[in-house]
Amino acid sequence: MAHSADQEMVSQLMATSEEYRRLAEQHSSFDSRLEQLAHSKFPSQDEQLEEARLKKKKLHLKDRMYDIMRQHAQAS
Repeated sequence: MAHSADQEMVSQLMATSEEYRRLAEQHSSFDSRLEQLAHSKFPSQDEQLEEARLKKKKLHLKDRMYDIMRQHAQAS
């Protein structure tokens, strides 16, 4: 699938799919927190664990978002 087609599909899903929109918002939130953690010069053990946990959750969200995109593409 072309990149512009992907962007078009994402826009459509953001407008029509509550689940996709919720997942995208969580993904963005995790991304922001990971960026904050990345700027910490001496992260605590808790921050390191949080970073690992958020990376796993973010990946899981991305996988689910791609599943929704695949289902949408097959239905079209």
